Amino acid sequence: MSENRDLRDCKHEDHHVPKLTAVLFGNSASVQFGCANLLMGEEHPLHANVEFTRILLVLTKISEHHVSVINLTDFHEAEYDPDTIDHLIDQLVHENEISAFIFVVQLGQLTDADKMVMEWLRRVFGDRVLQFVMILFTYEREEECDTIIDDLKKNPVLEELLEKCGGRYHTCNKMMNNQSEMRELINKLKHLFNENQQQRYTGEMFNTASVKRKELESSTCQNDEPIINKERMEDTVTSETREKHGRENTSIGTAEVSADQPDTDRKEKACLFARLHLEDSHHNKLRAADILQISAHSLESHETCAEEELIQTFTQKLLMMDYRARYIKTNRQDDTQQRDTNSSDDEDDIFDHNLHSTSLSNTGTSQSVQIHPMDVQMAVFHCADGLLKQLMVTKLSQCQYALPLLVPDPFTQQIEFPLWTFRQINKSWKMRNTNNETISQTQPIYKAETPMVFFFRFGSMSSSKSQLMNSLINEKHNTFFHRNCPGSSRTRVLMDGVVEIAWFCPSGKDTDKFNDCVAFCNLHSDAGDHEKQLQILTEMATVNVVLLPKLDRNDRNAAKIQNLYKNRKPLIFLLTEDESSVTKPKKGKFKIGLKDRNQSDVSEELRRAINDCLSESSSTFRLEDVSNHSDIRVDEEDDDDCRRGREAAQRMVNLLKGKDLTEIKDSFLPCQGKLWHQWSQKNKELHRPQGENIEIVTSGKKTEMKIIRKKQHECDIGNFMMQFNKEVNSYGEHGKMFFLKWLRILLDEHTSADLSVLLHKYDETWSEVSSLSKLKDNNKSEKHKAKQTYLEKLSDHLQAATFGLEHIMREIGQIYESCLSVKKQKKGLEVHFSSLPSLAAEMMISGFPLELMDGDAGHVPVIWISAVIDKLIQKLGNQTRVFVLSVLGLQSSGKSTMLNAMFGLQFAVSAGRCTRGAFMQLVRVSDEMKTQMNFDYILVIDTEGLRALELAGRSTRDHDNELATFVVGLGNLTLINIFGENPSEMQDILQIVVQAFMRMTKVNMSPSCVFVHQNVSDVTAGEKNMEGRRRLQETLDKMTKLAAKEEDYDAECFSDVIRFDVQNDVKYFAQLWEGSPPMAPPNPNYCENIQELKETIMSHASKTHGMMLINLKDRVKDLWEALLNERFVFSFRNSLEISAYRKLETEYSKWSWSLRSAMMETENKLHNKIENETIHEVKESDLQRELKKTSEEVKKSMSEFFEKDKDKDILIHWKTSFENKIKELQENIVRETKRKLNEILQQRDLKKKIDAQRINHENTLYEKSKELALKLKDKAKDEETLKKEFDLFWEESVKKIITDNPPIKEIEVMRDLKEIIRDICESAPVDHLRENKDIFTVLSYSDYVKLKKSNGFGGFVANTIRSFQGVSKEDEAQIRSFVTDVAAQTDKEIQSFNISKMGYNINYIQQLTGYIKARVTEHQDGSVRYVFKNEFFMDLVYSICKRSKKTITDQHRKFRDANDPVIYVEKKREEYYCIFQKYCHGAKSAAIFGEIICQKLKEPIEQSVYKKTAKELRDEMRANCESLNGNRSNLEKHILKTLAEEEDFNKYMNYIHKPRDHFKRFIRDEVNQYITDKFSVSVLPKMEDNIKLLQEKIMEAAHESTEHVEENSGDVGLWLKSFTQKLSDVLIFSEKDLSGVKHDDVDDFNLLEDVIRHKLPAIMTDISSRFNTESFPVKLDNIFRPDELLIDHFCQCCWVQCPFCYAICTNTIENHDVDHSVPFHRVKAVMGSTFRGTTNLCVWICTSSVASNNRYFYPNDSDDTVLYRDYRTVGDRFAKWSISPDLSELPYWKWFVCRFQRDLEKYYRKTFGSSCVIPYEWIKYSKHEAIESLQYM
Repeated sequence: MSENRDLRDCKHEDHHVPKLTAVLFGNSASVQFGCANLLMGEEHPLHANVEFTRILLVLTKISEHHVSVINLTDFHEAEYDPDTIDHLIDQLVHENEISAFIFVVQLGQLTDADKMVMEWLRRVFGDRVLQFVMILFTYEREEECDTIIDDLKKNPVLEELLEKCGGRYHTCNKMMNNQSEMRELINKLKHLFNENQQQRYTGEMFNTASVKRKELESSTCQNDEPIINKERMEDTVTSETREKHGRENTSIGTAEVSADQPDTDRKEKACLFARLHLEDSHHNKLRAADILQISAHSLESHETCAEEELIQTFTQKLLMMDYRARYIKTNRQDDTQQRDTNSSDDEDDIFDHNLHSTSLSNTGTSQSVQIHPMDVQMAVFHCADGLLKQLMVTKLSQCQYALPLLVPDPFTQQIEFPLWTFRQINKSWKMRNTNNETISQTQPIYKAETPMVFFFRFGSMSSSKSQLMNSLINEKHNTFFHRNCPGSSRTRVLMDGVVEIAWFCPSGKDTDKFNDCVAFCNLHSDAGDHEKQLQILTEMATVNVVLLPKLDRNDRNAAKIQNLYKNRKPLIFLLTEDESSVTKPKKGKFKIGLKDRNQSDVSEELRRAINDCLSESSSTFRLEDVSNHSDIRVDEEDDDDCRRGREAAQRMVNLLKGKDLTEIKDSFLPCQGKLWHQWSQKNKELHRPQGENIEIVTSGKKTEMKIIRKKQHECDIGNFMMQFNKEVNSYGEHGKMFFLKWLRILLDEHTSADLSVLLHKYDETWSEVSSLSKLKDNNKSEKHKAKQTYLEKLSDHLQAATFGLEHIMREIGQIYESCLSVKKQKKGLEVHFSSLPSLAAEMMISGFPLELMDGDAGHVPVIWISAVIDKLIQKLGNQTRVFVLSVLGLQSSGKSTMLNAMFGLQFAVSAGRCTRGAFMQLVRVSDEMKTQMNFDYILVIDTEGLRALELAGRSTRDHDNELATFVVGLGNLTLINIFGENPSEMQDILQIVVQAFMRMTKVNMSPSCVFVHQNVSDVTAGEKNMEGRRRLQETLDKMTKLAAKEEDYDAECFSDVIRFDVQNDVKYFAQLWEGSPPMAPPNPNYCENIQELKETIMSHASKTHGMMLINLKDRVKDLWEALLNERFVFSFRNSLEISAYRKLETEYSKWSWSLRSAMMETENKLHNKIENETIHEVKESDLQRELKKTSEEVKKSMSEFFEKDKDKDILIHWKTSFENKIKELQENIVRETKRKLNEILQQRDLKKKIDAQRINHENTLYEKSKELALKLKDKAKDEETLKKEFDLFWEESVKKIITDNPPIKEIEVMRDLKEIIRDICESAPVDHLRENKDIFTVLSYSDYVKLKKSNGFGGFVANTIRSFQGVSKEDEAQIRSFVTDVAAQTDKEIQSFNISKMGYNINYIQQLTGYIKARVTEHQDGSVRYVFKNEFFMDLVYSICKRSKKTITDQHRKFRDANDPVIYVEKKREEYYCIFQKYCHGAKSAAIFGEIICQKLKEPIEQSVYKKTAKELRDEMRANCESLNGNRSNLEKHILKTLAEEEDFNKYMNYIHKPRDHFKRFIRDEVNQYITDKFSVSVLPKMEDNIKLLQEKIMEAAHESTEHVEENSGDVGLWLKSFTQKLSDVLIFSEKDLSGVKHDDVDDFNLLEDVIRHKLPAIMTDISSRFNTESFPVKLDNIFRPDELLIDHFCQCCWVQCPFCYAICTNTIENHDVDHSVPFHRVKAVMGSTFRGTTNLCVWICTSSVASNNRYFYPNDSDDTVLYRDYRTVGDRFAKWSISPDLSELPYWKWFVCRFQRDLEKYYRKTFGSSCVIPYEWIKYSKHEAIESLQYM
């Protein structure tokens, strides 16, 4: 039932208020109220004639959901005054948390009133209410509901209505009494609530809507129709943006309206903002960040657009510096549709048509009137936040447009001076001095002191003032928009009272109209109506120019005109009704008539008059001084963030005042100067080591680098950096942006004057050097040298004097790196150093560029950049992807300008001193574009120019190659920027570029490129472009051949290097300027070219997935590390590829484990069946079928991995290879399993005799004990007699068995071995077998071999040399590997003997020795340089057998325990006594047989539980045990960690010399430890679960067998057969196990089942009681033990050793495709390597040796030396290894050598001598550091 309650009452009962509150509105006729109405009950709507003071609420419970419904049906028709409605709605929204508005409409009866209801809702509640609205269609007849979709399609009004509500609707009957419909409605309301992120309609939203409604009321601009606010500009402004940035002080919606402003004028302006969809943006400002993002709209060219897209299109074009942004046309149907006059062709008359026709542009509502272009500009200006406003004005200035100087608020008329917007504008011009010398000037425009000419008018003019001004400034460009410009109309509403300013900048030529820079101000509209603007500008102007019809004393402005005339300030009258030419009534006063005069003549007269006035006046105008006037609002004073930012930045810049500009960086930024440059140089030297003792040299370099870092850390942070850190951390995001921008502005202002002087001197000296180089004077060389020296000094001064925000951030980077190096906080640094990268990351996200490569030091601060990227990942998410766009080109070729125009960026573009190094900047991709582009940001990398003049004379080629390789490697796409058509310049850059791309190809990276040919004279000439493309292709191919020789690469043309389409990947750009600077605007064709290029870039981008930020970090590091080494391709270590491959290895390990695990399950099941004799043959097809399901799962997993992994583009290279490997692995597993099972089959047949004997014994004992029991039946109660008789019987029986079957003896494996060896090796020394050595631990095999001899004289010489040299290191490694392999294979042989089941036989030793003998012979007959002595064979066999002795003995003991008659029978004594007793007491045969079955099941149950638990443990350890849950590399890392923790030298030696053995031992230890640690929490519960499960299966089998026998009238044989078959999968238990027990007389099967049910639990308890941690090795055969299964899995990997240090390849896959590699190479001394001809242990490391230019080795111990770095040229053994130069710390093996120095010397009987001492720095490494370094494996 529904319950009516007062809202105010509900308010105080929080626990009763429902979670969902909905407002029902619409026509009450659509709802039938009544007690059956589940939603509304009997609550009726309010009627218009009913007075009320409160709104009622209905609480309803539907399907356990509480919902509160507020009934406002018919409320839109209520006749109340607006204040009452506002009061009621205000009460409603503030007292209730409304989650939905339900618009109720009756199906098929949509009325005009219904259509207006939605508009009423929007008008009252605001636009934001739409996100909460759902339409509820009601029906009377159910069939109406079925036609709703058709109704929607047929009814466009209904469809539009639904679209406004986001397509949300529900249908229900009019009575609302259907539970199912109501339940679904509630679910939809909940979904809507969640869709809105659980946001509700709030009082704040209503307040905003109420304010707007009161402003706009309910009318359009002229005809009072309701304003319908359309969709928001999603790409430009988001609601989130508005909420965050609604802090501007100009508040159009809430501002007080001035009393004298006409109401219609206010409505016109409000209407304009509504039409432009900016009505909400007055409060919540447009942000630059939203304008700058990549959106679908920004990728399209728009010459015309819909009215709602005007703002987007205007801002987009403006960002690209396209001055046609002011000339955008709208697609208005009114302009294009032709009116139909409904007259026939015969009646049509042109004169009649003329009489009746009306202008298309004057018809319709105001909505059809074209919006004035300047209204678009000013609307954006009013709605932009401070940062966007500044960007906008800067771009307007670049377009050579006039800029807003004084701007009245459109609603309050408060005048604003937007000084902040001018702060980034610099103007350059050239003048002639008195000596006729050209002087160049560049100044921030707000500081420039120039004459100013002020134009204004009184009254309406027939002539255009703005057009006249344009003729003075640039007659080819509309600097000021005027009435004759495209799109101009009389409907301009935002320009009245606006003052614009523009500057004329001379070029220093005779054609200049003015000799100095002159400012021109233009007051729009009648100056008489804007007295404040008139007063300010006439006072500040150098010359005033007034337009008026004529000089008339009766004019309302006559007094003002008279005052201007009396003033001494120059004044020029322009009279529109006067025809006279220029006259000069008195000094400084001019009068010029305009009527019916030639525009050019007037312009020329006006120019001369202005020049005359300027020559007589010395007054100047400075933009900043405008802020001194009262009664105007200055933007940067009014905005708190802007003001505070300026004050903070000023405090910082004040610290620099009075300091020599060339010394301030050294004083204030000490970390980045000399110390950073020294560190960079040391780092380069470290990566390019010289000399023999590289380890000592590199250790020394590292120590020096640490000292430099320490000095950096000790540098005083200084007040400047302290102040910066304090200020930058005291603001929010918005305030921080203002502070940083102000700091950049003020630093530029502080340094600009001195830099201008230095630049002037530099230019002069450069000219002098150039002139001297052309002279043939004898004194030329000395003068030239002196000037050249001076030029370089000036260049250094310029570098030192350049001081900007990038240098501050560079200093922060160095502070961070130095603190991280010394691991200590810097004194004076208020924030922790670890937070510094966060600041840089925030700046990047906010749109600031970050220095990637320090152009001064020529170095990448990798540690700092990596930390910043880590913070970016943290802030943007670890799945954030970027598309990297880099650019390369010659210096001053327009790279930065192009990027700035394309993305609205602000890379530095000043001529002369251009970008240094490389900078990166993020460009956000809009949410809608992310789905298309597969990345979130574009990372734009701007670089310094190649062939930079500043580097002339230095190593420019190396620097350029480094830079090009770096940015090409980083970029997904690189723009190659070519300027002009100079062939030599093209050739210069193309050779560098081709070489960079070639290097990428050689290291398996495939970036792409687009060539941008700038400054082409005629880009429209198709034939010329075709010719240009052909020439470019030829040049590229030519450069490719040259680069191929240098890079040792096989390529004939550029397309051999990368995919390149000369038709689509070459773009021709028009000249940047349309005319000659400095007054020329940007060329619109250039802007079109920019747009085309942008579309091409995004097309390329859409075909890639970019790269993850984490991968970008690795890529930066890899590229730079490789570039630091001189040989990039050799040194490059692709971390992304390595990481992807390691991940693939891990996945492969999982896939292979799944297959092995599944096959092990099958093997176990089939093994049981073989032992139970239920199968007699194993086929491959059967095994494949069993494996099919797992195989399919693995294939699916592989497919998903290769298709969905984030590195799929890299992984695809190995897809086919790994698919083949998995297929091959599967075949091997099947083949191996078949082999093992067939062996079990053979062994089963072989041991039938043993089983038959045991059965015979059992049968004899059973029968005889039964006979005895029957004899003693009458003495059943005399237990003592029974026991005595049984013992006597038992002893006699056992004696007889022993007589017939002698016991199995203990074995002596080593004794048997010696006998066999004596027979084989008759010539062996007599005592050698007594002195056998352990061949696995010998240090050298030299005593075991003889070198093969060659024939002839040459052979004699070779033999002599060999005998002198002895066994080489390569030979030693080869023999050690051979020994290890033979030992591994013999282990497998021993396992195949299955001694635990078959027993020991001396023939097994015979087989082993035969196998080893064959392997030895095969090896020495191969391509080796030696043969083995007999002692080698003897010691090898001895060592292998000695090592396997325990295994063989233990297995034989198991066999003996199971099959020795004495032992076996004795174990059965209690069992048989029990049976004997039962018979004595007259037990039934069925009962006794049941007990026997239980006893027989005991051992199989135990075996089964252990096997199943072992399998589960194996899988659990693979998942949870850290050392065993990854790939091979992970396992090795844990082995090394354990070794370091234990510090046991012997274990180290075991690991080094017997790696496989150590791996096995480690895995066994890990498994044992895991079982011990987890026994009570994991192992025991598993065993108990498994035994319980087995018990259930056994009972189930017994029950089903009983039922089966009863159904088939069977006997005990049938029961037993059924019982054993049902258990054959899980137990080794068959009928033969009971063949020794006669059971023919068993006929009570229910009794048999009951006995088993009662006796089995005791058996299970007994088994469970013996579960313990030590039982696994004892109870399980090797093939089932978890450690052996894991060993088998992990050891089927690569065991190839490094040819230098013998480190083992860590690849998980045995026959892998990629090169062998190891994360940590060892110090060679670890293996006992010495320098040739000495006993001095070698401390060289492979990774540092290959970095050297002069370190050699002797391949295969020959006398020929080979450079380590050329090791791949020696042969396969070396060529298949990848050893990259690595001079990083890697302390592990260095620590080991120092820690165990004495042990190593003693073990190898060698010393660390003078040839190669241990570097002192190694001693400092701690064990902790060594272990920590393992994380990089």
